[in-house]
Amino acid sequence: MRKIRTDNLTIAYSETRIIRSLASKLGADLSGVASLSLYQDSYGVSKPLLSRYPFGISIAIRLSDEIIDRISEEDPTEAYVHHYKQVNALLDNMASKIAEYCEDRGCEAVSIPASQVIDELKLVGIISHKAVAALAGIGWLGRSLLIVNEKFGPRIRLASILTTLPLIANSPVKNRCGECTICVKTCPVQAIKGVYFTERPSSREETLDARACNERLLEIESNPRFGTRICGICAKVCPFGKKSAAGNKKTLSGAITQTGGHD
Repeated sequence: MRKIRTDNLTIAYSETRIIRSLASKLGADLSGVASLSLYQDSYGVSKPLLSRYPFGISIAIRLSDEIIDRISEEDPTEAYVHHYKQVNALLDNMASKIAEYCEDRGCEAVSIPASQVIDELKLVGIISHKAVAALAGIGWLGRSLLIVNEKFGPRIRLASILTTLPLIANSPVKNRCGECTICVKTCPVQAIKGVYFTERPSSREETLDARACNERLLEIESNPRFGTRICGICAKVCPFGKKSAAGNKKTLSGAITQTGGHD
């Protein structure tokens, strides 16, 4: 019995290394594995998937600093629209290939599109890429409810693959926002409420006015120049991930020390 458990663990470690390597070769800047037993289905839309798949693979692509830095409240820019769509397409392609690998190994898998809303009333997808990414250790949920990676900040796009392939899950990372409220102060529609939490809020509504956020996105989408639900302000202003590390050293230090420092 012990040998069978050891063999299963060895297989899971091996498959996890292969998945991470495959994600990197396909162009992902970040990847991780989540145990979906920890996923909280707040809106009741993910239950069929959660009952079928024990693991979620989170992949991320870093967004261009040059493009993100040019975003303004008045002008998200056509460059960001193109970049956003291009990165989403790349993520979808990567996710499909990783799902194919899982299926080739005799397991079930499904890739979840990088940008897809299935319920316009609740404003949710079939599963939350951000929740999977947080469980997979890609980053923590910031006050904006974007995933904040220590190196790239929130300047990333995400996709997920759900699978029955035996894998070794990562652990979530500590929230390092501390007392920083830059995203709260700069949100054009004051959608970010500034609530601090360690891992996840008790509800989205406690932390974010999703309606106000979506109304801004719809306004931008209605502009023929853009035609897409984008904004990017909270991703731009976050001190984590900015190009000039020296210029943000004081802000980052203040944020990190509030949560006990680096691991």
